[in-house]
Amino acid sequence: MSGKSSSVERVRAALLAGGHPDTIREFPAGTRTAADAAEAVGCAVAQIAKSIVFRAGGQAALVIASGANRVDARKVGEVLGVKLKRADADFVRETTGFAIGGVSPVGHIAPPLLVIDRDLLDLHPIYAAAGSPSHVFRTEAEDLVRLTGAKVADIRQEE
Repeated sequence: MSGKSSSVERVRAALLAGGHPDTIREFPAGTRTAADAAEAVGCAVAQIAKSIVFRAGGQAALVIASGANRVDARKVGEVLGVKLKRADADFVRETTGFAIGGVSPVGHIAPPLLVIDRDLLDLHPIYAAAGSPSHVFRTEAEDLVRLTGAKVADIRQEE
């Protein structure tokens, strides 16, 4: 089994284990960025739940943010009570099991610290990466909070 398909299957298994329907869809043109995903899915960029990974010591800190928002790392660090650093591609893959562009909110190889952007709660539905740069799943922010146990916070960077 290839890395991509095993990552997608890990997300599928996590969704089903959490009582979430399998809403994973593949978009061969790719969904690497929030704009690409929104175009592929046919929704607003804000409805894309993008995954931003930071480094909190040796652990991944994952922010699930509205595709329209820039993330304020200082706010995220305060919510989590940790100091955050940028994460490189190797760290992201080693700690989450996903490549950048396909990091899902669920199905991680090790549990990350998690924060969900409060702005996502106002959007219905939302779409998140499903383990590869060409797979997404449809969900609701409330379901992601339930599935992940993430803290909900205002993490948007003010303009």
